[in-house]
Amino acid sequence: MSHESTYDPQSGVEKWLDKRLPLVRLMYDSFVDFPSPKNLNYWWTFGGILAICLVVQILTGIILAMHYTPHVDYAFDSVEHIMRDVNYGWLLRYVHANGASMFFLAVYIHMFRGLYYGSYKEPREMLWILGVVIFLLMMATAFMGYVLPWGQMSYWGATVITNLFSAIPVVGESIRTLLWGGFSVDNATLNRFFSLHYLLPFAIAGVVVLHIWALHIPGNNNPTGVEVKNVKKDTVPFHPYYTVKDGFAIAVFLVLFSIFVFFAPNSLGHPDNYIEANPLATPAHIVPEWYFLPFYAILRAITFDIGPIPAKLGGVIAMFSSILVLFVLPWLDTSKVRSMRYRPIAKLWFAIFAVVACALGYLGGQPAEGVYVTLAQICTAYYFGYFLIILPLLGIMETPKPLPASIADAVLPPKSDASGGAIPAAQPAE
Repeated sequence: MSHESTYDPQSGVEKWLDKRLPLVRLMYDSFVDFPSPKNLNYWWTFGGILAICLVVQILTGIILAMHYTPHVDYAFDSVEHIMRDVNYGWLLRYVHANGASMFFLAVYIHMFRGLYYGSYKEPREMLWILGVVIFLLMMATAFMGYVLPWGQMSYWGATVITNLFSAIPVVGESIRTLLWGGFSVDNATLNRFFSLHYLLPFAIAGVVVLHIWALHIPGNNNPTGVEVKNVKKDTVPFHPYYTVKDGFAIAVFLVLFSIFVFFAPNSLGHPDNYIEANPLATPAHIVPEWYFLPFYAILRAITFDIGPIPAKLGGVIAMFSSILVLFVLPWLDTSKVRSMRYRPIAKLWFAIFAVVACALGYLGGQPAEGVYVTLAQICTAYYFGYFLIILPLLGIMETPKPLPASIADAVLPPKSDASGGAIPAAQPAE
């Protein structure tokens, strides 16, 4: 939301800098005086939480890289060296490892909030698309980071996932060889993954800057989904109202983060990853980290050929399509109403979708056999059906509730007329 700058440099240094490189003005206009809808709830605090998570991951990652040795003969031992011999190395490693889980927990909540309140709709399509790009970069970074400890699950997880690329016709074998740096997961693979794992967080930071820029053009969405009508009535300055609110939410989130780091640091990992990688001993059940499990379930749900497409390639296509469909979501949802607060039928279908997403996470961690496969196929069908069929049809068939005339009318109690009756402050939804 563009607004006139109110920054007034006081000192001579501030005035000199403001004329040449107005960084202070940019920060002030973006994070202090930026007009924000006055009805934002705590679901909107996860943007700030994610920024903290990214900074924590980059800082701890840089220090860990100083002590890590990216070689198949020494990688596992170097992790043990960090844990045992480096000052506070155990803390750095646990913060970094659990920080990845906290990062994904926050990003999933952030994305589900966007889905529920329609934050992907016009004019915020680019904001949503950049968010999905960040999500993809996070997944690539986390996958490569999971390989670095060079435990059993690291090695075999890398083997299984990189082998999926061989299912792609014509170029699949070349892509897999390029990722491996040879003809099997070996030292060249570990070096490639270490290099990219170190680099990609900085790429994520760059896209985050674009994401924030894209946010500040149309401004924040809000729980009503109604655009700002009157800046003075509908908005408040970002500081101190939302800096305090975000600060409290961040503190609560850090308490949860600390519980995992200090009391259950290995609870989100896999025991087999504390056994050094052995190409001759395959684990009984190969599973990725918990935040990949829904997509892993979709991959394994395709156990049948789809016309000329073999099952393996079909699974790969389904897994990648489950993420790529998010890029076109702003055009799949045909409803003119953003927030599901005013879409009772859509709210029900969304609740089922949230349950299905959690069920896919559970099924991804179970053996690919029997009833688990059948349930995964049902959940996969609903996942794609929600985006490709349900949302487009709901926009045509559903009759939403009346929307408030403005954000202020939704927040403030209705005024009374001279006779004592309440003046309605609503407009019919289009």
